[in-house]
Amino acid sequence: MASRNILLISQVFVPDPAAVGQYMFDAAEALAKDGWYVKVYAADRGYDDPRHKYPAYENIRGINIKRLPWSSFGKRSIPLRLLGQLSFVVQCFLRGIFSRRLDAILVTTSPPMGGVVAWAIAFFRRVPIHFWVMDMNPDQAVKLGAFPPGHPLVKIFDTYMKGILKKAKSIIALDRYMADGLQKKMRGKAVDRHEGPQAPATSQDAPLPRLSVLPPWPMDDYLEKVEPDQNPFIVENDLSGKRVFLYSGNHSLAHPIATFLDAAVRLKSDDRAAFLFVGGGKRKGEVDEAAHSHSAPNLHSLPYQPLDKIRYSLSAGDIHLVSMGEEMVGCVHPCKFYSALALGKPILYLGPKRSHIGDILAEHDIGWQVDHGDTDQMERVYREILKTTPDELQRKGDLARHLVENGPFHREEMVRKFVSIVGEE
Repeated sequence: MASRNILLISQVFVPDPAAVGQYMFDAAEALAKDGWYVKVYAADRGYDDPRHKYPAYENIRGINIKRLPWSSFGKRSIPLRLLGQLSFVVQCFLRGIFSRRLDAILVTTSPPMGGVVAWAIAFFRRVPIHFWVMDMNPDQAVKLGAFPPGHPLVKIFDTYMKGILKKAKSIIALDRYMADGLQKKMRGKAVDRHEGPQAPATSQDAPLPRLSVLPPWPMDDYLEKVEPDQNPFIVENDLSGKRVFLYSGNHSLAHPIATFLDAAVRLKSDDRAAFLFVGGGKRKGEVDEAAHSHSAPNLHSLPYQPLDKIRYSLSAGDIHLVSMGEEMVGCVHPCKFYSALALGKPILYLGPKRSHIGDILAEHDIGWQVDHGDTDQMERVYREILKTTPDELQRKGDLARHLVENGPFHREEMVRKFVSIVGEE
């Protein structure tokens, strides 16, 4: 049988440490192993730090990667981000319509305009689109207050989203709340800035055809657990003998961290605890400001770690911190949650109980949940964790790891389901 040819459009891609690029790499590798000829269009510079430049062409594990110039100018401002995205999608379109062999396109919601160019290429080439919805826009932008619901750009983008949802051969949502939001969008419901987490669709609501729910899988390639006595990261960052609360990844506007920080400041004189924030994003400055203004030596701020070293920083965390904005349920999905599960780490979740992670914590004794703004409760949980024995933390961590090894988040099974969705005739 002749090889099927698929084009992946993703502004970020390995070795860029952004989560979307890592997931697209896993998908590309799995598709290549399944017999697809895989071509990827990506930016040639880092998404968070454009000073990082990657090879123009590379073949990694059977994946043919073409990195396009002038496609990422960093995240310093919205105009720069939009300029990079626009340059990227224009180049993707010009290359895509003249690509010699093409049978399908896989695109995510990052960049948001990626679906537009996928639709345009598909229109000219008459090939199906597989749409991996990793966040919901313009819903997210409206709920964050970037645009009012009636803004012309919101209406245009909402129309485009509905269009690609109708066009896509398959649609993959990350959780049932997101799937419900997609169904509402297809039924013409307007974006509501103040709408909070909703109950998922009932059996009376007809599901979207071609819609699948598949959470992100753990990044096993980068999640080798390193024991404390063999972890140089702990020594280098003066974390020895401390209970480390770790937030790792994108500090985005969709994931507020103020309650984490406010409660941590109250423990600044307690030398048993260290609060480590690793990564970048719009909210990263809040960590630096809190540490400086409150003279809090227990707050540590570090940049993104290289992929080949991320196992050390992730293993250093005794408790992994995960946040979800109240109004972001169904719009975004914190992938860092699965890294914690894979490493066997308990979770401290800052966000609403009615959410994908809230549902999991209610069913499995793997951590704690605190509402945004409840600093007193967060402080109580911090102190409770500091008193918790290592054996009890290990018990919660083992339960978390079980969900990955033998439960619903088994990586190989989830990747297999993904490939079967894309490859379904």
